[in-house]
Amino acid sequence: MPVPNDLADMLARVAMRDRAAFSRLYQATGPKLFAICLRILKDRTEAEDALQDIFVKIWHSADRYSTAIASPQAWLNTVTRNHAIDLLRARKPGGGDLDAAETLADDAPTPEDSAVTASEGRRIDACISALNPPRGEAVRLAYVEGDSYIELSQRFDVPMNTMRSWLRRSLIQLRECLSHG
Repeated sequence: MPVPNDLADMLARVAMRDRAAFSRLYQATGPKLFAICLRILKDRTEAEDALQDIFVKIWHSADRYSTAIASPQAWLNTVTRNHAIDLLRARKPGGGDLDAAETLADDAPTPEDSAVTASEGRRIDACISALNPPRGEAVRLAYVEGDSYIELSQRFDVPMNTMRSWLRRSLIQLRECLSHG
């Protein structure tokens, strides 16, 4: 089972259109996401089609994932659950059981989780502030505001590959900073 940092890294690479990372992400998460589809849709063929659609969505929207919002697995589960529920709603009357979606665990944070997240948010802010200022701002815009790599490279007037390097190195520095606190 991949650890959250591995999944976050894979999602970041998928956002940069890294096909190898996309393949690893599929191998690491495909079975679990398929199980969610199958549990909600109760039809193997429809679940397989849904999983394919979900990975197309992930390919196109991986740059919208932010570690500040949820863990990578929670984000992937939410994308999957929402797509499967949309398919249930689109079925003709009598074709689905929306109640199955009700029994799935809610990924919404508990009050305790919210308190922990707020505390972690302050730690993340402190670590981002320790980065080189333009790079710290780029990290905030990418992972908090959801700006794309193209928007960031234009804003900071640097080539796209330079922006990718900035973000990658900044994430490594953030990981090191957070592991010490």
